[in-house]
Amino acid sequence: MKLQFIGSGDAFGSGGRFNTCFHVTGSHINFLIDCGASSLIALKKNLINLNDIQTIFITHFHADHFGGIPFFILDSQFFSKRQKPLTIVGPNGLANWYKKVMEVSFPGSSKTKLKFEFSLVEINAGEKINIDNVVVESYQAQHGILNGPFLSYRLTAGEKVISYTGDTEWTDDLIHVGKEADIFIAEAYFFDKLIPYHLNLASIVQNLPKIKPKRLILTHMSDDMLGMLKEIKHEVAFDGMNVFI
Repeated sequence: MKLQFIGSGDAFGSGGRFNTCFHVTGSHINFLIDCGASSLIALKKNLINLNDIQTIFITHFHADHFGGIPFFILDSQFFSKRQKPLTIVGPNGLANWYKKVMEVSFPGSSKTKLKFEFSLVEINAGEKINIDNVVVESYQAQHGILNGPFLSYRLTAGEKVISYTGDTEWTDDLIHVGKEADIFIAEAYFFDKLIPYHLNLASIVQNLPKIKPKRLILTHMSDDMLGMLKEIKHEVAFDGMNVFI
């Protein structure tokens, strides 16, 4: 299985990085985790075959995680000439937010009849579903009170587990999200500064003995974190980075 960090940045382009988007491929699987506003550019820069992507797992509806969906859909319709089915999985309210993001980006586009099979699957925190050969477990993330809900994911394909915190402040649910995962992708927005709705590295390190992931990779870093990379002892993501599991 291969994980590629298509985009490892935050919402504001810190370090010139693309918005959050991870691409996972393997035997019988091909999916994205999040699809931020800049993701189509980054996917094409990395020569990803868009038509082979089966599923997009969305953690929440902020633009740096969800804003790339209109570009992906319309490219699939008019340029990539997609014929294979596509499924988007996301929190409760996905169908409504999909219509909103399409209409804000390209008015009238939500009414376009797509030339490929397309499904929207909503998942609540605490649910577990099997879709496109991936077992998805969702957990409640804490990322604010507006425009929610927000999710963390634990994704299992075969015997491999990839976990992702999404954007969230520390919650003990993250212990279950990342427990002994092959790859635990964690937001680390700040080094040790404690703010609402986002993780800092100090909180992650403090709880690592309980999580015990096989491999921790930090992402979604602010300028504060990027300016301290030489002091960080843990693995950090960068755009285009490949990880083999």
